Amino acid sequence: MKVTNYQTATIDPYSKGLGMLPSASVQLDEAARLEWNLLNEDVSLPAAVLYADRIEHNLKWMQAFVAEYGVKLAPHGKTTMAPQLFRRQIETGAWGITLATAHQVRAAYLGGVQRVLMANQLVGRHNMVMIAELLTDPDFEFFCLVDSAEGVEQLGEFFGSVGKTLQVLIELGVPGGRTGVRDAAQRDAVLAAIARYPRALELAGIELYEGVLKEEPEVREFLRGAVATTRELFKAGRFARTPAILSGAGSAWYDVVAEEFAQASAAGEIEVVLRPGCYLTHDVGIYKKAQTDIFARNPIARKMGEGLLPALQLWAYVQSIPEPDRAIIGMGKRDSAFDAGLPEPARHYRPGTSEPRNIGADEGWEVFGMMDQHAYLRIPPGADLKVGDMIAFDISHPCLTFDKWRQVLVVDPQYRVTEVIETFF
Repeated sequence: MKVTNYQTATIDPYSKGLGMLPSASVQLDEAARLEWNLLNEDVSLPAAVLYADRIEHNLKWMQAFVAEYGVKLAPHGKTTMAPQLFRRQIETGAWGITLATAHQVRAAYLGGVQRVLMANQLVGRHNMVMIAELLTDPDFEFFCLVDSAEGVEQLGEFFGSVGKTLQVLIELGVPGGRTGVRDAAQRDAVLAAIARYPRALELAGIELYEGVLKEEPEVREFLRGAVATTRELFKAGRFARTPAILSGAGSAWYDVVAEEFAQASAAGEIEVVLRPGCYLTHDVGIYKKAQTDIFARNPIARKMGEGLLPALQLWAYVQSIPEPDRAIIGMGKRDSAFDAGLPEPARHYRPGTSEPRNIGADEGWEVFGMMDQHAYLRIPPGADLKVGDMIAFDISHPCLTFDKWRQVLVVDPQYRVTEVIETFF
């Protein structure tokens, strides 16, 4: 299989949120030569915008955080599904990339990623075919999850039939949660099933997702149980990989996971891999709240100074001001996440003026409704707002914003477009 170099991929002229393209194709990383500037209206709005300096800050902050605990980072790539950003994360020190589906794994591999932890069960013949094809590359390392004897049997039969060996992690779960074995009996049934396919399957470690739990004491109890299970299985010689992998952590509890799991990695027998994904762009909603909680309970995060910064905004035009207290914005559910809070107005710019000014809810600016292509913006009395003005919106939940964009602009502090990021959802 030929690995695609996404640095030579070109800007798609049919994507939204771009400027005028010349007749000749332009590579994604050559966007700077087009001399697009967001504030000069060189770009069609609405547009999704990443701030280069904030992305760089977040990359370094999270890598420094996991280094404090001596653990590894495999960011969840489902947030951005952008191989260009995956490579930036790996270049900054990430152990690998986490993904959720066989399609995502293939997209990452074609973008140059050589180690993937698929934090999900691999189910279905064609999905297995896709992974088996990638495993023909001896330099590609892949892991997936198992939580049932039946699932193990299906994997063992298939990968045995094609002469490939699949590395698996047993997923631990909690009652009423998502996937994962619920008790020792289920775990032992999975272990027995893996042992029946010694050439097709190798047990590489233990995995969990603590994000289904809401309170810190229950999260810590779950994590400590996982550490005990991993040590027990390591002592019994059940892992084919040394060091065995112990993996967990979404974007809300990664500090607690680091604290509880770091002790297991100290002896060198267990490799701890954390998987937060939303840190790269952060947000002003659910993950801002999560970071506030992290800073309140974690001294290492506090000592690292300024934390993660929101690095993704949506820019859109004021299309109509039909009433004194409301404006209609040319942006909607097709452009932004709305499952975890509506977009928040952050900056106002009138083309031709010097620079954007900050706005916000404390002044009476608020999105109070969205349709497919429109947002309802409440504006304060006497607001100096006109049709054609530009508004920048912060978002909550980057995962469900990125998947609405095939290409995303990267801008420098002067709002000059320096790169175009391509997504593969």
